[in-house]
Amino acid sequence: MSAKMKTTVTLRAKAECSTHTRADVSIRDLNFAVDEPTERGGSNLGPTPTDTAIAALIGCTNVIGNKCASKLGVDIGHLNIDANCQFDRRGVTLEEEIEVPFQSITLTVVSLGSASEEQLQLVAIEVAKYCPLSKLFKNAGTKLEVNWSRA
Repeated sequence: MSAKMKTTVTLRAKAECSTHTRADVSIRDLNFAVDEPTERGGSNLGPTPTDTAIAALIGCTNVIGNKCASKLGVDIGHLNIDANCQFDRRGVTLEEEIEVPFQSITLTVVSLGSASEEQLQLVAIEVAKYCPLSKLFKNAGTKLEVNWSRA
């Protein structure tokens, strides 16, 4: 009899916030800084919180993209992913409350594998169904456009 996989798990992270801009984050056995650039009073020791959110979307697109491609039997090879985000800064500058600060994000996903354009579009459809970070942004009101293509 096989063990049943948990459908809900607890994710944990902790941070020591040594300055007003820097958080030294620990997740599992990994440690990294989230910080602001020097021009905004930080020490530039890591990406900003908003940069980290975009990086998480890129990472998730890569992981879920590869899982979906594997499930479909599609060779996407390595991916190159670029993100372009329109971000409304009025909230972070305390000018006014902004309901959708990440107004739009365009991801350009380039496959270096042998998948055809048609196969890539099938992978893209599956990724849109399963990527938790893309769902997070879309459900928050961000206009998310993801364009998959061959190298």
